[in-house]
Amino acid sequence: MGAYFLRRLLLIPPTLIGVTMLVFLITRFVPGGPMERMIAEMRKGGEGGSRGGAAQNQALSEEQLDQLKVRFRMDQHPVAGYFSWLGVWPYADLRRRIEFGPDETEQTIRAPGTREPLRITKTPDGSFALTKPDGSPAAPWQWRTLPAKEGPQTITRIEVFRKRFSGLLTGNLGESFRFNEPVTDVIAQRLPVSLYYGLVTLFLTYLISIPLGLFKALKHRTLPDNLSSILIFAGFAIPGYALGSILVTFAAARFGWFPTGGFTSFDFMEKSLGGKIVDILHHSALPLVCYLIGAFAFTTMLTKNQLMDNLAADYVRTAVAKGVPYRRAVIHHAFRNASIPVVSNLGRSLSAFVGGSFVIERIFDINGIGLLGFESILDRDYPVVMGIVVISSLLVMLGNILGDFLVALVDPRIRFD
Repeated sequence: MGAYFLRRLLLIPPTLIGVTMLVFLITRFVPGGPMERMIAEMRKGGEGGSRGGAAQNQALSEEQLDQLKVRFRMDQHPVAGYFSWLGVWPYADLRRRIEFGPDETEQTIRAPGTREPLRITKTPDGSFALTKPDGSPAAPWQWRTLPAKEGPQTITRIEVFRKRFSGLLTGNLGESFRFNEPVTDVIAQRLPVSLYYGLVTLFLTYLISIPLGLFKALKHRTLPDNLSSILIFAGFAIPGYALGSILVTFAAARFGWFPTGGFTSFDFMEKSLGGKIVDILHHSALPLVCYLIGAFAFTTMLTKNQLMDNLAADYVRTAVAKGVPYRRAVIHHAFRNASIPVVSNLGRSLSAFVGGSFVIERIFDINGIGLLGFESILDRDYPVVMGIVVISSLLVMLGNILGDFLVALVDPRIRFD
């Protein structure tokens, strides 16, 4: 069994590469990317701020387009761009463009992003030499020629840059186009909120659903079973976002029993420890109801149906006929077999609970991962999208492995050979 799980773990890297490569290439080829969005906003701003028609149709210069390509990392071939994002292909970083006039032979500049002086010398053959002021090599800085600027006098252009390996494998997911912050920081700010709702939802779902499903199976077709089934079927029928709209309208806005949104109050930091706990519980009560309703109904009915199938099996009747107490036959025999699909679903639900629902997060103004991913897609913030894809894909694969492990733990007959 250990070899099976080892193989599953070894399959995670190639699977993650395949998923992220597919999403990365889609973001590069889909129309309406970040460059087009930025150009549209710049032209829209020019139209709004000018009264003449000439400014309205003014196009961006080639140099401005090149700067946008560098900013959004669109200056590479898509495949090379993916491997640069992955961190296994060097990317030209910290660039600076230099112009040489016809009679100019030497310039001293500051290295891009640093205060390190660099000397650029034009050789008689038209090439360039990049050194430090003392003549020593300027590694890791490099240079490359750019198309000359035509005019009354030909201007020679070069670009000084530094290549480095920086990507997923080095812990760098890039910089958010929308927030101008590292993607890891943007996700880290939202992740604790999603983890809180996900873990609390997971805990409460199984804490309530498994005992309730067991009770309903033992009390099948009785009044308690019928009454609880009404609530469960309502949970199946009512989407969480629809219930959220109702709760915000009445329980929060009209009656003022709960806050209308947010995760904490404005004076949260001024409260005591007990006050902070109460404040978080007060704000999270309504969203948790919306998160719980669907998962609670599904897990309860799954537990009940699986237990009823096992209670009707021959091995349970045989155990009771041999003198095993009915309670022991239910708990130690039927329930253990009935819990196999339940624990399997636990592992596979891991990513969904952490990711949350962007609709519920939007209704209650919760800054979680789900809403961040949705808004990043709308804003074409592809570095954040890729970061969330990495987390979601990793959680899905780890959840599947966890589900298989829990199944093998519950049912000793299962051997992954």
